[in-house]
Amino acid sequence: MKRVAQVVGVRPGKADEYRELHRAVPEPVIDRLRRSHIANYSIHLLGDRLFSYFEYHGDDLAADLALMAEDPATQDWWRLTAPCQRPVEEAAPGEWWASAEQVFVME
Repeated sequence: MKRVAQVVGVRPGKADEYRELHRAVPEPVIDRLRRSHIANYSIHLLGDRLFSYFEYHGDDLAADLALMAEDPATQDWWRLTAPCQRPVEEAAPGEWWASAEQVFVME
């Protein structure tokens, strides 16, 4: 199992819209996450940053994320959520959600 933590910014004035969207995440989006071997997924808001955490239980995260990106329901979902987000300054070129380094875990 691989733990993944990521950060993305929230655009000014978009936090309430982002919260509202996540009150009813479409079931096909949730299903695609599960089929991509993602579990225990959560998103937290602090100030103007969103922090996500999930556990990956597959063998090829890049391939599973690529399948997710090709999924029409996920693409529709991202069209709704993307206007609420902005990459943080720590993001690598082309990276939307910046990956965070794990420095501690308690098992």
